[in-house]
Amino acid sequence: MPAPDSARFLRIAAWIWIGFLLAMALMDFVLYTQMGQNPPLQQGIQGQPLPPLQPGFPRDPFRPVYLFYAANGLVAFAFLALAHWEEMQKKLGQTFYPLMLFAISAAPIFINVFVTPRFPNGPLANAEGMALRQLPVLFVALALVAWEYELPHVIFFSIATTALELGLIYSSPMARQNVFFFIAVIRTISFIAVGVFISLLAASLREANANLTHYAATLEQLTISRERNRLARELHDTLAHSLTAISVSLETAKAYFDIDQNKSRELLDKSLDATRIGVDETRRALKALRSSSLEDMGLGLAIQRMAESAAARAHLTLTVDLKNPMPSLSPDVEQTIYRVAQESIENIVKHSQAKSFSVRLENDGHVTTLTIEDDGLGFDIKSDLSTGHFGLVGMRERAELASGRLKVKSEKGKGTKVVLTI
Repeated sequence: MPAPDSARFLRIAAWIWIGFLLAMALMDFVLYTQMGQNPPLQQGIQGQPLPPLQPGFPRDPFRPVYLFYAANGLVAFAFLALAHWEEMQKKLGQTFYPLMLFAISAAPIFINVFVTPRFPNGPLANAEGMALRQLPVLFVALALVAWEYELPHVIFFSIATTALELGLIYSSPMARQNVFFFIAVIRTISFIAVGVFISLLAASLREANANLTHYAATLEQLTISRERNRLARELHDTLAHSLTAISVSLETAKAYFDIDQNKSRELLDKSLDATRIGVDETRRALKALRSSSLEDMGLGLAIQRMAESAAARAHLTLTVDLKNPMPSLSPDVEQTIYRVAQESIENIVKHSQAKSFSVRLENDGHVTTLTIEDDGLGFDIKSDLSTGHFGLVGMRERAELASGRLKVKSEKGKGTKVVLTI
């Protein structure tokens, strides 16, 4: 069975074929109408009138025209039906696509050679008109070959269609055979040139698609790895710390149990408080892993709620300046801005010992800027970035993946300022 893309291209080719026949029929109608209702019976290619098709009946000069469109239309619609017939595609397997290529290339040639020479005199009833009537359909067949197969197949198709047409022409008593020969040679050269271009373009697109698929898979793995690392840090900073503190407190309470029961009870109370705090921190960390707040509330409101929750938890003064509503941003960009804001605010809560911080989100129509600033202890940028402290390395990687830029300004005792620009 052909690939889904191949079957889709065959359906598109069928509709192009049908559309071309309708356009050509309209053009013939206009041309022959302008020539009058009774055109001469002399044929443009044969050079002499043909006998009546049925003895005893006057010959209809337009009968070959009707036959041309009836035959082409029948084959085109059969081609379209087969392109949609999945059971037949499965049954024929790998031979289905070549058979369809043979149908769309051979049928127009046979019909053109045996029917078009009988057309009444007209602008498209000569050798050049014959070439024009089949050229668009053969060009579509060429595109199908070049897209699916390699360059040698393209050259073979161009030469084979020409050989088939010239063989049929020279085996019939048709006038002006030399004209057909030169037209066929020019068409073959043109087909090879165009086919080479399409084949090279298809190869480049396949390579680009493979690289893009590999890049997407790599990016997905990197994203998963970063999220795992962030989850590990969250659990280390919340659950691990809480369990360690509880373990130490319980060990101390056990030691005082027989010596000083009041002290033991006090330690147990502290252990319970630490347990509650640990549970709250763990729930907060797990909730932060979900992006439902970003999807439900939008970027600005999600950042505001997150900042307010962090400020209330750490008893900090918060200043918020968010442009509302924000212009439409891609999901990846919004996720990056949200995660950078989340990481920055958590760093303030856990490490900065700040009394206040501010969050500002703005957009000038082209660039979105997130600025988070605190009045905490600050740190040495060079030494802390080299060790990956505070998650700044992960924040910078997130920004680069979203084609953004992250700037961090900090000095010991003067707070920290994080600016994300996308």
